[in-house]
Amino acid sequence: MSRASPPSPQFLTTHWSVVLAAQGDAATVARVALETLCRSYWYPLYAYARRMGQAPQDAEDLTQEFFAQLLEKDWLLAAAPEKGRFRTFLLVALKRFMAKEWQRASAQKRGGGRTHLSLDTTDAEQRYAGEPTEPWTAEDIYERRWAMTLLNQALEQLRAEFAEAGKEAEFECLKHWLSADRGGIPYAELAVELGHSEGAARVAVHRLRKRFRQLFREAIAATVAEGESVEEELRHLVAVLGRS
Repeated sequence: MSRASPPSPQFLTTHWSVVLAAQGDAATVARVALETLCRSYWYPLYAYARRMGQAPQDAEDLTQEFFAQLLEKDWLLAAAPEKGRFRTFLLVALKRFMAKEWQRASAQKRGGGRTHLSLDTTDAEQRYAGEPTEPWTAEDIYERRWAMTLLNQALEQLRAEFAEAGKEAEFECLKHWLSADRGGIPYAELAVELGHSEGAARVAVHRLRKRFRQLFREAIAATVAEGESVEEELRHLVAVLGRS
């Protein structure tokens, strides 16, 4: 999986609302949405397992089995928004799984007969090879990849909006300047490439960056409980991304 998929339109208001709905009896739609969430967030957990010393194949098996059991068993019955952010919920659940369930799950896997949630892990090790080394801990790597997953979701949503408006070429031209210093943006060159005036190019970049920030904030808002500070989580993740 080269990038995280954008949130599905069938998602409820937040990731927590998907989790809570999946606890109910009539939860088919919520379960599908929850499976999509699992496919979106498998890599941060895979990277955590790798940094904790799991071999590549073991980390892949562990992550798949964790999500399979998360969906099949009653673990979600203990989940509640007041217990923290969605990223915290998943990491705590994985830690418990690694400590208590993984050895037994591995034996069951070797015995066959289990159906795993299908995850596209073809480039997992290539991605993991690019992760920071010490002093970054497994938790640091997890949070970094969580933040980057949300960034990718925002980027893909922005790409989809431009595509819907028939402006794919404009997006491809402008996307490189989403995080650039304003003083380093070559507006004159962009104007020529876009076929606009320099002033129009400035406006286009400003609108792109503003919309991207909005989408990133919305992606973060979907992972926190109602009433929790989105701004606090935003500041935390930006700090994680800015760490060298």
